[in-house]
Amino acid sequence: MSLDLTALRRQIARIEQRPRIEQRPPVCPVGRAPSPAPGPPARLWQEPSLPGQEAANDLGRYWTLEKFFPGHRRHGTVEFSRLGEMNPEWLAGVSGGEIPAVPPDRWAFLDTETTGLAGGTGTCAFLVGVGSIEDGGFRVRLFFMRDYDEEPAMLAAVAALLSRFDVLVTYNGKSFDAPLLETRYRLNRRPPPLDRLAHLDLLHAARRLWRLRLESCRLLELENQILGVEREGDLPGELIPHYYFEYLRTREAFRLVPLFHHNVTDIVTLAALTAVVLPVFASPADAPVRHGEDLLGIARWLEQGDDLEGALGLYHRAVDRGLRDEHLFRALWETARLEKKLGRIDRAVATWCDLASGKNPMRQAALEELAKYYEHAERNYPMALEMTTAALRLAPAPELEHRRARLERKAAAARTGRLL
Repeated sequence: MSLDLTALRRQIARIEQRPRIEQRPPVCPVGRAPSPAPGPPARLWQEPSLPGQEAANDLGRYWTLEKFFPGHRRHGTVEFSRLGEMNPEWLAGVSGGEIPAVPPDRWAFLDTETTGLAGGTGTCAFLVGVGSIEDGGFRVRLFFMRDYDEEPAMLAAVAALLSRFDVLVTYNGKSFDAPLLETRYRLNRRPPPLDRLAHLDLLHAARRLWRLRLESCRLLELENQILGVEREGDLPGELIPHYYFEYLRTREAFRLVPLFHHNVTDIVTLAALTAVVLPVFASPADAPVRHGEDLLGIARWLEQGDDLEGALGLYHRAVDRGLRDEHLFRALWETARLEKKLGRIDRAVATWCDLASGKNPMRQAALEELAKYYEHAERNYPMALEMTTAALRLAPAPELEHRRARLERKAAAARTGRLL
């Protein structure tokens, strides 16, 4: 039987042109490590493009690398030597007294890179970075699992390092990094090392301070707007799982270089922002804050902590510093409210009069406060009625309608009483 070689070649070409279906990477194993996926020999990990070295402990092998930043270098506006100068007492200010005074060299700055952003038992932290303040600078250590079977060894190495620290600093770590790591440790039947550490999630303080001025309080946004750092060639966070899965599929180690760089930069930025945020909350009245909106954020935080005098002072500073209209009128309203609460009714009335005299979002509320003042404090019912009527012209409100009816009766009774 003769073969039609031309037809056979055409058939082979059609097969080769079909799109390839790639398998989705497996989720992290639950309870046990899978057998290592086949890959190239270990010498791949010695190529110059990938920093770091292989390490091992009783549970196996993993990859690790370190990067040290000398104290004289800067990350944007923050010099690394400034990190070691942070006052341990600042922790109490930003945490509301929950975190005790601990020297900065006992703080661990942690960030993870994961196989997914949703969390859950199927998500792994394949890269864990830990930054620490040392004599002469700042050091970042990365712990990386080259495959899922290296997770137990990597987690053990991270736990051993964290045993040297007393305070954990993260960015959104209370909602994401810490719960994810706790799950992975428990699935590997090991005690989570984060449980004993006091945890400062800097995201919450950053939002209090900057959310009125900045559109976003994402770490990358604060790095640019607050520290003045412009990342070049950075790997977007949403692509990080894809890069790791590509490495697992191809075993091309050079794909990991931008991923490592991203994690190191995140940790350095976290440490630099800590040096900016902590002094502000430690002594708000003396904080070198230049923007009125930032002062508003601190004032509201102080008010939540019942420091009404401190909050009032910052509201005044914010107004004097200059605010956009959307924040200015609200700040004036908050100022009057605190003046009233502190018994300085004359100052509150003056501010309400300012708000009631022009078009702004707080005008009706100010008129209502003036109506209450003239009715109950001055017993000037005609004036209270005038304020209430002016408020109703701005927008109908059942409470104001009831107030107007009551004031009309009181004003009529007062006129009748004077005539008798």
